[in-house]
Amino acid sequence: MYHAIVRALVRRTWRRVGAGDFDAAVAMTAPDVRFRFLGDTPLGADVRGRQAFRDWFDRFERELPGVRLDLVDVVANGWPWRTTVAAQLRASATLADGTPYRNTAIQWLTLRWGRLTDDLVLEDTLALDAALRRQKSALSTP
Repeated sequence: MYHAIVRALVRRTWRRVGAGDFDAAVAMTAPDVRFRFLGDTPLGADVRGRQAFRDWFDRFERELPGVRLDLVDVVANGWPWRTTVAAQLRASATLADGTPYRNTAIQWLTLRWGRLTDDLVLEDTLALDAALRRQKSALSTP
């Protein structure tokens, strides 16, 4: 029963995040949350704290405005004091040059008593980097 509640919480949060309400994710974090977005791209990050986590979403929104994030699947395991959640995500957008962007990400979360304490995101960084370069080029071309 507990794992079903956690999955429902994650689904509900991702529906809001997917609609652009990034504060929904920030609201479920512990004050000392650690967030890592792997890769050597403008979105790469290893930050701690709610404000740094929120600042990353601001950067994400600037780099890929209008991106849609959809939760594909979620699994949960563990006890309330240390719950592990794995989520498969799909990202999609139309870049400034009109080309489509599609990517898949895996998110590995650790929750403590319902609060997000660790968030690790693994995305196809080659696809992301190519999209960010196209986006930058299209926005800098007069």
